[in-house]
Amino acid sequence: MARPVIVWFRNDLRLDDNPAVVAVARSGAPLVALYALDDDSPGPWRMGAASRWWLHHSLTALGADLARLGVPLTLRRGRAEFVLEGLIEETGAAGVYWNRLYEPWAMRRDSEIKANLRARGLTVESDNGALLFEPSRLRNGQGNAFKVFSPFWRACLATGGPAAPLPAPKAMTAAPAPGGDALADWRLLPTKPDWAQGLRESWRPGEADARRRLVEFAATRVGAYKVARDFPAGEGVSRLSPHLHFGEVSPRRVWAEVMAAAGEAGLPYLRELGWREFCHHLLVANPDMPERALDKRFGAFPWRDDPAALAAWQRGQTGYPLVDAAMREVWRTGYMHNRARMVAASFLVKHLLLPWQVGERWFWDTLVDADLANNSGGWQWVAGCGADAAPYFRVFNPVLQGEKFDPEGDYVRRNVPELAKLEARWIHRPWEAPADVLRRAGVRLGETYPGPIVDHARARARALAAFEEMRAAPPP
Repeated sequence: MARPVIVWFRNDLRLDDNPAVVAVARSGAPLVALYALDDDSPGPWRMGAASRWWLHHSLTALGADLARLGVPLTLRRGRAEFVLEGLIEETGAAGVYWNRLYEPWAMRRDSEIKANLRARGLTVESDNGALLFEPSRLRNGQGNAFKVFSPFWRACLATGGPAAPLPAPKAMTAAPAPGGDALADWRLLPTKPDWAQGLRESWRPGEADARRRLVEFAATRVGAYKVARDFPAGEGVSRLSPHLHFGEVSPRRVWAEVMAAAGEAGLPYLRELGWREFCHHLLVANPDMPERALDKRFGAFPWRDDPAALAAWQRGQTGYPLVDAAMREVWRTGYMHNRARMVAASFLVKHLLLPWQVGERWFWDTLVDADLANNSGGWQWVAGCGADAAPYFRVFNPVLQGEKFDPEGDYVRRNVPELAKLEARWIHRPWEAPADVLRRAGVRLGETYPGPIVDHARARARALAAFEEMRAAPPP
């Protein structure tokens, strides 16, 4: 019997358009399917609680999909290089195949593993299963990584689009199953308190639901995306972000499905896929992006330290209903609508003058789509310190944003139930509502719902003054 080959699954928990799986299936080599839970290599970016919940269910789904092809999924916990070493010795594997990760720690680790295994005569193959284009492929006119999104997106479109996705193999040859861990022993799910009820009600992790969401969105809603995406109470977005992060669907499959269903009418949505791509390319070019501002001037920014304000933001108790709805949505469901995400993030860094890294960390723990590139790229954009960032003087007004994008207050009512009976006219500014209106709605400001923890006009002026102070500091 031929020596087996290990497919090392990471953030590619699918069979469709999985280059590593397809390559081994085509070779006919016996397959050992491995997922290694490596909590050491990421350092401070160990998976957060919401991501671990998702991982548990995604591995369950992947295991079932592999089992239908007669292949068991082997689970092992520990540093990836040691897990691979042990599995190679046990199985006599001739090689290891994987799809690339683009986090800095993963790129360093994987490069070392590849060099060591090849030096021992093993076949080691890695491919791009996570992005539309390999970061080294797209360069600006000077041969460097792009720093501005619009020319980056034009370069993406100029390629004619990504390669076609690979169909899932219909059959594979399984190697004798090595021993592994029981998924329950990893304790990825919460116990006491069980905070995951809202996640269970909102999501079904796994490739099957990712594909269902994609097909339904492409067939019925992608044409309206350009306008509908800004209204958090509606169903205007695809909600594919966690499925993309865990690799339950590939961006190439998303591109192909959207283009087949909508053609150029799908480009506003694919542009957002391009932003995901841009953030990953930025991370590869700037490995310290999750910790340090790309605009080095922000090293002199006078951030505040205010634990009480941070706690109010985290709990959704700022007194600004749109911000509070967003923060409670993420706590309840592990997800936050992108429009609300921008407003809530802007409130933290500009109204409260708290460092963007503090918000980045909170999102890392609470979002099911927590992605190092997207999370850090998005926070730097809002803070005005990233590549192609929003100008710092752009300070979202949470009242006007609410009245424009949640005009009837449905998003607020869904997530801030103590305001559910308040008239739409006042729901985004309850502190201005007449006393009889508040009384009829059962709202007692300062008791059932807080007043604003900062005044918008004064907070905006303070933020702009801080920005001018930074600009006056000596160059870094």
